[in-house]
Amino acid sequence: MTWIVRAAVPADREQWSTLYRGYREFYELPPSDEVVDRVWTWIHDPSHETNGLVAENDGILGGLAHVRRFARPSSGTTGLYLDDLYTRPELRGAGIATRLIAEASAIARTEGLSVVRWITDGNNLTARRLYDSVALATPWVTYDIALGE
Repeated sequence: MTWIVRAAVPADREQWSTLYRGYREFYELPPSDEVVDRVWTWIHDPSHETNGLVAENDGILGGLAHVRRFARPSSGTTGLYLDDLYTRPELRGAGIATRLIAEASAIARTEGLSVVRWITDGNNLTARRLYDSVALATPWVTYDIALGE
């Protein structure tokens, strides 16, 4: 199968929603149609920082990724942050995540950005094997201050 990575379009809504719900379930986030609707709105709002990518083959969406630019004051550059990378469980190993990461990298190169960055759960060993093959794990530790959601 040849997976084409492209921007999400309005006709993708149903399949994208299924994928995004799968992503949220994988990370044990509570089901929320409100969040799904909000993120869908973000990726179609040109004034919002979040953009949606999908991997498509013959009308079937096999995966998604969300990307956004971020300032890097320490280097005076801008990077591309890769959020919410997810592939259908039955299609894992088909190269979809690799294609999505490659497209994020191509966008960053085209725009002259300095880095593509993402995080993952330390226990997501399957994803980490892929990530270790395409990127350098950094020594940085992530902290969050939860302010309620």
